[in-house]
Amino acid sequence: MGVENGVQPFPRPACWGNGKQVIFDNRSDAGRQLAAKLSAYAASGARVLALPRGGVPVGYEVARALHAPLDVFVVRKIGAPGREELAIGAIASGGLRVLHDETIAALGVEPAVVDAITQRELLEVKRREDAYRGGLPAPDVKDHTVILVDDGLATGASMHAAVLALRKRAPKRIVVAVPVAPADTCLMLEPYVDDLVVLATPHPFRGVGAWYGDFSQISDEEVRTLLRDSRFPVGPA
Repeated sequence: MGVENGVQPFPRPACWGNGKQVIFDNRSDAGRQLAAKLSAYAASGARVLALPRGGVPVGYEVARALHAPLDVFVVRKIGAPGREELAIGAIASGGLRVLHDETIAALGVEPAVVDAITQRELLEVKRREDAYRGGLPAPDVKDHTVILVDDGLATGASMHAAVLALRKRAPKRIVVAVPVAPADTCLMLEPYVDDLVVLATPHPFRGVGAWYGDFSQISDEEVRTLLRDSRFPVGPA
């Protein structure tokens, strides 16, 4: 991966917080810290796409600081039957699916079951796109730098699907920017992106929420409000 406008690629510092469990007060705080590491992209014509729901408050602060437009890029995890928290793949806007074949084989999940879960999640992708955008079209990202933002990565399945789907729309560059992620997930994603900005890669990881003081669930209405406010900003960042 190259360096654009002075923004350095991964690796990042191993961990912020000097051993303390809480690194970020909340998603807004994480977004402001992340924006500081992306300042070279300010007023560059970049587009910020956030993975809802949790990535939207983070992306809002990034977009505001960079004077960039904000939109959502919807990705849904394909969860294992009976263990929905365990990702066996993901599906993104545009219908692109990424599967973890080794996990599927190890669990013995039949292809028909994977397809059924995929169809259900595809309907949810469409519902969320309609709900969040209110009928507005998806942003044109062709020949633009796109900054994909989430509140953190665990397995990276959702972000991986987002990157692969976004490549089909011919952006100039894809930058993945997250506050926290395990190092092995960063290494998995690195070959697929042009830049990877991660503030902390703590070990042991313990999950994304472990590194936030407030990791409350974000509602659809909060997502709509942040998207609306990003289109009609109340003042300078």
